[in-house]
Amino acid sequence: MTGIRLTAPAPGWSIDADVVVVGSGVAGLTTALRCAAAGLATVVVTKARLDDGSTRWAQGGIAAALGEGDTPEQHLDDTLVAGAGLCDEAAVRALVTEGPGAMSRLIGTGARFDTTEAGALALTREGGHHRRRIAHAGGDATGAEVSRALVGAVRSAALRTIENALVLDLLTDAEGRTTGVTLHVMGEGQHDGVGAVRAPAVVLATGGMGQVFSATTNPPVSTGDGVALALRAGAEVSDLEFVQFHPTVLFLGAGAEGQQPLVSEAVRGEGAHLVDASGTRFMLGQHELAELAPRDIVAKAITRQMRLTGTEHMYLDARHFGAEMWARRFPTILAACRAHGIDPVTEPVPVAPAAHYASGGVRTDLWGRTTVPGLYACGETACTGVHGANRLASNSLLEGLVFAERIAADIVAAGPQERGPEPAPERADGQDPAPAPVPLLAAESRTAVQRIMTRGAGVIRSASSLAEAAERLEALGRTAGASGTDAEDAAKDAVPGVEAWEATNLLLVSQVLVAAAREREETRGCHWREDRPDRDDTAWRRHLVVRTGPDGRPVVSRTRDAAFPPVRPGAPADPAGPTDLPNHPAEAPQEPQP
Repeated sequence: MTGIRLTAPAPGWSIDADVVVVGSGVAGLTTALRCAAAGLATVVVTKARLDDGSTRWAQGGIAAALGEGDTPEQHLDDTLVAGAGLCDEAAVRALVTEGPGAMSRLIGTGARFDTTEAGALALTREGGHHRRRIAHAGGDATGAEVSRALVGAVRSAALRTIENALVLDLLTDAEGRTTGVTLHVMGEGQHDGVGAVRAPAVVLATGGMGQVFSATTNPPVSTGDGVALALRAGAEVSDLEFVQFHPTVLFLGAGAEGQQPLVSEAVRGEGAHLVDASGTRFMLGQHELAELAPRDIVAKAITRQMRLTGTEHMYLDARHFGAEMWARRFPTILAACRAHGIDPVTEPVPVAPAAHYASGGVRTDLWGRTTVPGLYACGETACTGVHGANRLASNSLLEGLVFAERIAADIVAAGPQERGPEPAPERADGQDPAPAPVPLLAAESRTAVQRIMTRGAGVIRSASSLAEAAERLEALGRTAGASGTDAEDAAKDAVPGVEAWEATNLLLVSQVLVAAAREREETRGCHWREDRPDRDDTAWRRHLVVRTGPDGRPVVSRTRDAAFPPVRPGAPADPAGPTDLPNHPAEAPQEPQP
């Protein structure tokens, strides 16, 4: 344990549970439903409303071997190729073999996917897939439908939820075992201010960290809170250098910052072409799948073409779809484009890469267990080994489903755990010895972090750009807790509060990402080092594992090969599989139609 904590008031209230799930996307709510169905007292904590996470923004769909002639083995092959040699094959095999059943249970929860006239699931293709295996809903609103179904199931099951709550830090006992979390509830309600949920099992499902960069497809809540919490608690993170930049994000101008509209890969899956200003299809000849190459290849090709032509964006041309197909298949994207004065029915859509997905995160085993006993991670917060150096399109929602069920299976197999004695009155958070508080970064510094990362650790990186980013982040960190400084917009004292906590989390995650990116001296997957343009399997077909040292600085180590070491020596044997868990009444299995 590091003994490092955010500067925050002592908890003024606490509640008890068997499991606390932090996050309300597909990973968090699936875990919560399965744990509650097994009779465990489960609490869901979420930063905004239950349906405000990254899941609802997912457009493309969920990949699974559900189509005629498709098999889990083919899905595995496509995933391994996209992962550029760093996928954990056992994790991928679990994903692709358990995926169809997990989809079935999601449909049983009430999720409604698009179907053909014959009533079968309508399947499409996306980048890196050799078969049509992407199930979608509402044309291009898959995430919104998944979120609707899971939120409805959580409310029907009357699960205890705490909304508008930012998780702060992990609570642990003297042996370093998880005993719960501290959190800050924003606004009025049953609880307000800083409190604690005491539970022997904590599941981090807080989503991504796209807000590390100036332009991202992620919502404003995606500030890497779960990864930062895990680092402060002494957990290991891995593969954080592999940030996927989505190739086709609606270009809103060179100075555009914050969440940007995504133009789903499914648009290319249905036949749209990438072209430059002259109308040339520049992906032809660059990969056998052309526009449907894995995302890292397409993002690099777009960036190269932008450099070659001296432009700030490329175009996605789908005028040949016609008005009816645009309105039926991609209504969300059509509306977003038109809201910004672009009509894709009659003109090509300007696009450019933007930060989209973290392939790495808190390191876990096949059951979501981290290096801290009692702490689990799932979804984009986690590094299960499924994605390797580059996530295959539409594997993310499936990963959330499959590994959420595995986490629930592990927690249920362990049974209800003792929560330990009540903390002494003088230490409401139960910590002993007192943790060292982290000086907070001023809220105004969030923009500074994003601009440093965009310049130095964006799509294209180099030793010099990363060194500059590391130096500037270090300088920014020195302003934490200081007053009267003009460094990087840190213009006033930082006081405990949501904006300062978020900025401090972003700084920590950024420093770890940069440390890993500096260490990996090659180009692999979505990590592009222009000074090291080649993939080097001899030296670098291995993972980087990062933890936070007692001084708060990143400590980077390499694995011996592409396999992850065990998360903990002597970890318990694998429990019964997720299909052995009792079903929630709303989750009775229902096989999807072929």
